[in-house]
Amino acid sequence: MSFVPKTQPFSGKINAVTLGTGDKAIVIGGQNVLPFYTFDAAIENAPKIGVEISDAAAEWTVPGLVEFYAGCNTMAERAKKAEALENVDFICLNFVNADPNGADRSVADCVADAKAVAEVVTKPIVVMGCKNIEKDNELLAAIAEALSGKNALFMSAKNENYKTVGASVALASAQKLGAETADDINLAKQLNIMLKGLNVNPENVVMDIGTAAVGYGYEYAASTFDRIRLAALQQSDADLQMPILAAVCNDTWGVKESTASTEDEPAWGCMEERAISMEVATAAADLTGGADAVVLRHPASVATIKKFITELC
Repeated sequence: MSFVPKTQPFSGKINAVTLGTGDKAIVIGGQNVLPFYTFDAAIENAPKIGVEISDAAAEWTVPGLVEFYAGCNTMAERAKKAEALENVDFICLNFVNADPNGADRSVADCVADAKAVAEVVTKPIVVMGCKNIEKDNELLAAIAEALSGKNALFMSAKNENYKTVGASVALASAQKLGAETADDINLAKQLNIMLKGLNVNPENVVMDIGTAAVGYGYEYAASTFDRIRLAALQQSDADLQMPILAAVCNDTWGVKESTASTEDEPAWGCMEERAISMEVATAAADLTGGADAVVLRHPASVATIKKFITELC
């Protein structure tokens, strides 16, 4: 008697969100199957990989990153170099130095960088702010207007500023919008409902539900990924059917395993290899939990995660 596999169909489906324009546009989400469960159904759109282009990249000292971006002095030059990587689906601009508590770069300077990047790359653009609510309200609105027509994704609208960011980014500039919460399914759903009440089309929303470097309370992130994806597919919860983007680079490059020198921790081995391992392990965990896109920093991480996705899809 031959074996007949029993599939697990779901009535719910993740929204398909298009980023970018033209032949380089990508679609994230769209599946009605658990992550990498190709034995149940085909994966409609394989997870996508973005590479971080930070305005603080000049401060990076990791040898592999310094070597890769050698000769690149601006965000636009780094973005053009990163876009040429075979496995990169989108470019993620990270304006960490706009933080008033840090370098406090002006909105005008950040807008100029974003416009310069948009002129030299053809792949979709994702924009991250500086995590300061007041500054991001102004920053994201200005960049969204400057990148009009690019169909970019702007991270992130939060509970504290969703009205301001939602109105300026999604409604006024017709860009895609990220909804950011921290490892809590109820907060994620509530924010999505509030954005819908603001007349933001749910099909133009991507969730950033929070992550953590593996080993740093990651079980909270893992359970949130699982619960959200099951609610979306198994319970057909329309308020949790937005695709998920995980900004892995933000959480993995600051932990001790990624920053402690070989002199300080000789038993741990090469610092760069440790940092890459943290980024890869976290990205793989996020993807198996339900992330539809990840943002990575190191070219070696990008290549490894692309192989991971290809072999499982």
